[in-house]
Amino acid sequence: MSRIFLIAIMCSLPGLTIYCQNPVLEKYLIEGIASNHALRQRQLDYNQSLAALRESRGMFFPEISLNARYTVADGGRVISFPVGDLLNPVYNTLNMLTSSEFPEIENEEFKFYRPREHETKVTLVQPIYNSDIIYNARIRQEYATLAHVEMEQYKRHLIREIKTAYYNYQKAWHLGALVDSTLVLVEENHRVSKTLHDNNMVTIDAVFRSESEVSSVQLEQAHARSHIHSAKAYFNFLINRPLDSDIKLYHEIPAGIFIPLDAAQEEAISNREELESVKRYQVLNAQKRRMQQGHASPDLFGTVDYGFQGEEYRFTETDDFVLASLVLRWRIFQGMSNRNKVRQTVIEGEKLVQVLDEIEQKIRMQVIGDYYQALAAFQAIDAASKQVRAAQKAFSLIDRKYRENQSTLLEYIDARTSYTSAEANLIIATNEYFIRLAAMEFSMAGIDLEKY
Repeated sequence: MSRIFLIAIMCSLPGLTIYCQNPVLEKYLIEGIASNHALRQRQLDYNQSLAALRESRGMFFPEISLNARYTVADGGRVISFPVGDLLNPVYNTLNMLTSSEFPEIENEEFKFYRPREHETKVTLVQPIYNSDIIYNARIRQEYATLAHVEMEQYKRHLIREIKTAYYNYQKAWHLGALVDSTLVLVEENHRVSKTLHDNNMVTIDAVFRSESEVSSVQLEQAHARSHIHSAKAYFNFLINRPLDSDIKLYHEIPAGIFIPLDAAQEEAISNREELESVKRYQVLNAQKRRMQQGHASPDLFGTVDYGFQGEEYRFTETDDFVLASLVLRWRIFQGMSNRNKVRQTVIEGEKLVQVLDEIEQKIRMQVIGDYYQALAAFQAIDAASKQVRAAQKAFSLIDRKYRENQSTLLEYIDARTSYTSAEANLIIATNEYFIRLAAMEFSMAGIDLEKY
């Protein structure tokens, strides 16, 4: 009881929400999260979203550009200016009245395009009010937040996957060790059977049967080693190490679950990234709707041009110019297309409300399922432990009797098989319990991702 109380105190410390942590596994988790290829890709997606956000914010600043043009023209429209027709009658009248001699003036013609012309200017365009720029920046902010949430969600999945792979390897390794010890046992039984046969204490069929048992266990040993190598390769793959790297194991004592079901559900609803992701999409939907509704308001820009123009390519005080403008753009009618876009966005928002409620219910069901599966797995450990103790006592008695030729080989094999099966069940039950705890820890979002 004192040991159970100590375990309960230790597991109630901050950061140990469900059960005591495995320090060896913790190191593997840190290593895996730091090096996992898929998680790195999601980190790059997040960094890309941040770059897009900074790009959208840059649109609030003025745009400055240098534009230079040099034109050579020939032909084109000719503009006639009837200066002679306008002034010659006046000059004739003056000549008659004052006896002056004002010459007659010819009408002038000049080409619309000058033969040579240059214009070099610097243009500054400053958005004063533009709803697209404002809401585009807010939308990019939400996309960046979504990318971070998805990265955290994958990190939580990865932690569960690494833990599951670790305990599957631990299960395979202990089962392999059990098969190895069983092989030693049946080989010893085969030796004893041969000795008994040599002393005419058993018939030859006992020797053949014990030899068959050795071959059977050797086959199980080959399968067990195959499972060990597969489990080792998958675990090392998850943490991005050479596939044949050795894996350290750590003995853990199953300590039970120290959190009520209601608290586990509320923890999940507060922290699961799936719900946060839908909420971010709801905010994103609202920003899109506001941006579409903002199309009904005018956009205002300020522009300033400063440059030089003339027929000669020169930059003097007589050739420079300055233009300053305020530009108002108001999209008055767009064929009702924008109103329909707003309607689509509103419907999408209504769908998101339903999706949020559905995901919340699914998460609650997942927590309930994982919670009771973990409880059942913990109870299975106790039952398996009792089975091992009973089978061990039975096998010890039968083994002694068999060596004294007071028990048959069939009884010995049956007792040995029951004992081995009981030990295997305990190994499986213990590791399945830790796997179920990892699943429950995932479903209730019981891991603090900040420490990784």
